[in-house]
Amino acid sequence: QVQLVESGGGSVQAGGSLRLSCAVSGRTVSDHNMGWFRQTPGKEREFVAAIRWSGVTTTADSVKGRFTISRDNAKNTVYLQMNSLKSEDTAVYYCAAGDAGSFYLGQGYEYEYWGQGTQVTVSS
Repeated sequence: QVQLVESGGGSVQAGGSLRLSCAVSGRTVSDHNMGWFRQTPGKEREFVAAIRWSGVTTTADSVKGRFTISRDNAKNTVYLQMNSLKSEDTAVYYCAAGDAGSFYLGQGYEYEYWGQGTQVTVSS
């Protein structure tokens, strides 16, 4: 059984930082493409960042320079370090795992497994 469990969400003031974690069981993060997405009520799910099985990362323009995706193979965990947070970063953040052969990492359909999400609230 594959499980992705996010943690690390919470409330923070604008300009602050949070680090989200995604602990994975049933799959090996270094053998899969891993992504972070976010969603707010009434809006479409938005790509945030991804890390390929090879270690190559890609980040959405809206968070570039502020957010960093990484992974710890020994812990089978993926992280999203979020700095200089803004009120518009408020959302539920989801971790996702996809096949290593997937190409369009910014698209949700490339991911097979999803976590339950963790709320991030940034107050101005």
